[in-house]
Amino acid sequence: MSNKPFRINDRIKSFDFAIQGIITFLKTQHNVWIHIVAALVVVIFGFVVEVNSNEWCWLIVAISMVLITEMFNTAIEFLCDLISTEVHPQIKKIKDIAAGAVLMAVIASVIIGVIIFLPKIF
Repeated sequence: MSNKPFRINDRIKSFDFAIQGIITFLKTQHNVWIHIVAALVVVIFGFVVEVNSNEWCWLIVAISMVLITEMFNTAIEFLCDLISTEVHPQIKKIKDIAAGAVLMAVIASVIIGVIIFLPKIF
């Protein structure tokens, strides 16, 4: 635990750091734009088929889960690249596992989308 006293300026700075992280993520990761386009399609389709508030909650969780895991994957990749720029078998495992987490989030999100949208289509 920190011994620093609570200061509003420090809290404001922490928001700035978080926003800078999001900007870096958006500027450096091509896959995020695929996820964002998919999310926009889901949101538009959600309005078209009039999903209910419970379904919106699940869609928001699914979209967030994909973006958050992609952000953690990116952070892990940046950290691994800082540690070693050479091919290292342990770093490869770390990066593969982080990428696998994103894939699992995407698969879970697709399943959530199918459960919500399929009955509305048919």
